[in-house]
Amino acid sequence: MAYLTCTRLAVGHAGVPVVKDVSFSVSAGDALFVVGENGAGKSTLLKTLLGLLPPLAGAVSFSDGVLAGEIGYLPQKSESQRDFPASAWEVALSGRASRLGLRPFYSDTDKEAAENAMRQVGAIDLRDMPFGSLSGGQQQRVLLARALASGPKLLVLDEPTTGLDPNAAEALYVTIDDLRSSGVGVLAVTHDVEAALPHATQVLRVEDGVAAILPASAWRREGGAA
Repeated sequence: MAYLTCTRLAVGHAGVPVVKDVSFSVSAGDALFVVGENGAGKSTLLKTLLGLLPPLAGAVSFSDGVLAGEIGYLPQKSESQRDFPASAWEVALSGRASRLGLRPFYSDTDKEAAENAMRQVGAIDLRDMPFGSLSGGQQQRVLLARALASGPKLLVLDEPTTGLDPNAAEALYVTIDDLRSSGVGVLAVTHDVEAALPHATQVLRVEDGVAAILPASAWRREGGAA
């Protein structure tokens, strides 16, 4: 069963659609990459999937144990994130904040989940380092650990390789492959189509208000580009 299903979805602002008739699903082990030019509606689609914007038409549904509020989310990096005054461990542990409820402190279970997430993305050696002192690739690994700390089955990534050099970007994609092999479903917006394609199972191209989905293998054969 799919973690996320979109059926004839229309997204936009103030009742004006930007992209219409979007249909796709993401299941365990899938990696769906959303590509398109700037302003094509990729971010609007992402915000709708995350519940930050209401759909204008169609439906977004979650199943197989995934709830709308329990998605691992890696936003685009910002300057404030790069200079965040905390250790890598504190940043990763903050991914458990949504599970605190009325508790004022992180439990041993929270700390174990954050530690496991850091190990999963190969960031445990960075645990005690100031987040702001890390390289771009290291910061993305820590932020990915934060997204994983809550134990999501579905990860949503917004331009995860922005600002990374090719080697760091490829290392991040390999980490995403490892997560998929453990049953995580991945949906990512990217401008880095050439580098992302070898790691994709599906590609959703957004262009001129239309979204077209293809298996990644078919996209590669057709020489698709964003």
